[in-house]
Amino acid sequence: MNSKYIVETQNLKKYFESKRGAVRAVDDVNINVEHGETLGVVGESGCGKTTLGRTILRLLNPTSGKILFEGEDVTSIEGKELRAYRKKMNIVFQDPAASLNPQMTVFDHLSRPLEIHNIATGDEKIARIIDILNTMGLKAEHMIRYPHELSGGQKQRVCIARALCLEPDFIVLDEPTSALDVSVQSKILKLLDRAKRKFDVSYMFISHNINLVRAISDRIAVMYLGRLIEVGDTEDVFEDPDHPYTKALFESVPQPDPDQKVKQPLKGEVPSPINPPKGCPFAPRCKEKVGVVCDEEPPELLEVHGRKVSCHKF
Repeated sequence: MNSKYIVETQNLKKYFESKRGAVRAVDDVNINVEHGETLGVVGESGCGKTTLGRTILRLLNPTSGKILFEGEDVTSIEGKELRAYRKKMNIVFQDPAASLNPQMTVFDHLSRPLEIHNIATGDEKIARIIDILNTMGLKAEHMIRYPHELSGGQKQRVCIARALCLEPDFIVLDEPTSALDVSVQSKILKLLDRAKRKFDVSYMFISHNINLVRAISDRIAVMYLGRLIEVGDTEDVFEDPDHPYTKALFESVPQPDPDQKVKQPLKGEVPSPINPPKGCPFAPRCKEKVGVVCDEEPPELLEVHGRKVSCHKF
């Protein structure tokens, strides 16, 4: 089935049960990623970014809603169908050290997916692994090394190479540079861009680093308390954000100017995902409330001059 989108969710929800009630980690999210694009997902810690990515990959089963991959419903598939689905989608986790088995060499890490999915064996497998390592700026000699023999940047390159070795169509990048030095972050972004063009892969780039998201993303999705509140072309949103939370989030980014005062546009605590506000989730902290409606009615994510915004102002 042909589809404009590589991935699409429809009213996707993921709740976690607790003694105090259901934690609404992902709450009624409608999002899509087009073929060949990079969608950046940003928001404060605990807003549901990582849970959204893992639920789309079916590493977590959704509470309700639908997940479409190239137009096909993969929300509840199991067995052989799910294995075929996993071959087309992959993830790079936040902590490269924790993502690698200390008792396995780089070759072991990259060959295992190829063996599980019967992609390549023998010399063909070795040639494929060397090619992927070269794409990630590593050499063939790195195949025999163990994780403790690699730097932090090299470990993350191996993790990205492992995600690419099956040549998937879609990869979730979950804070892939957060554990790395700034100089290494830039190199990783360039390698990701090279891999994107070589393998024709689409990315969902999850990060709390606003500047990195701006550098790599074609579109940006802003999350707050498990919900999407603004989605649009990256530069359009950065140049003129519509949602009050998006504005405050961008203003809170530190500037490399010692004379500039640090802004604190976001006041108050994030509401509990167990007992979210009745109306707009951002209403208790919002400086631009338009009346009682903000406290009583949750706003819809509507089209507003070329982007989608969830705010009663519109």
